[in-house]
Amino acid sequence: MTTFDLRRTKLRPGEQFRTELPVRLEPFDLGGELYRPEPENPTARLAITRTGSGTVFELAFAVRLRGACMRCLGEAVVDAEVEAREYDEPSAEVEELHSTYVEDDRLDLGTWARDALALGVPEQILCRADCAGLCAGCGANLNDEECRCAPPEPDTRWSKLSELKERLGS
Repeated sequence: MTTFDLRRTKLRPGEQFRTELPVRLEPFDLGGELYRPEPENPTARLAITRTGSGTVFELAFAVRLRGACMRCLGEAVVDAEVEAREYDEPSAEVEELHSTYVEDDRLDLGTWARDALALGVPEQILCRADCAGLCAGCGANLNDEECRCAPPEPDTRWSKLSELKERLGS
């Protein structure tokens, strides 16, 4: 877990602190599959700005995620540029003004970075945009091979329409 001691900054209202530091990213589960960040410790840019009543935190980093394609289960790679912002006002009575990543003058960068990354990836992580996926019947990877399923039997509910079509000669 990567944390940052906020007492190091000693900011007054209107001042800003900037730094670059490695942030440890743990693999995370998304849709039942495990996705691993590369690198595990990307260099992140952290900016802390003190306002009159609180603090604004900004975090930015680039990372690549590797894991299973959500359609065909092959390898998928997604590049992500993450930019996140948090606000914390310790004296506020409204809970929405408190950052869940700040506790006891420590900023939990690892959890914040993981959450920001999870929110920044596409809803479906695919090996390629036109991935055909797996056949639900035979399990064939439709990107590489034909479906091995037998052709479906005609639906008997449509038989009267077939007879009508034959009678009309269409």
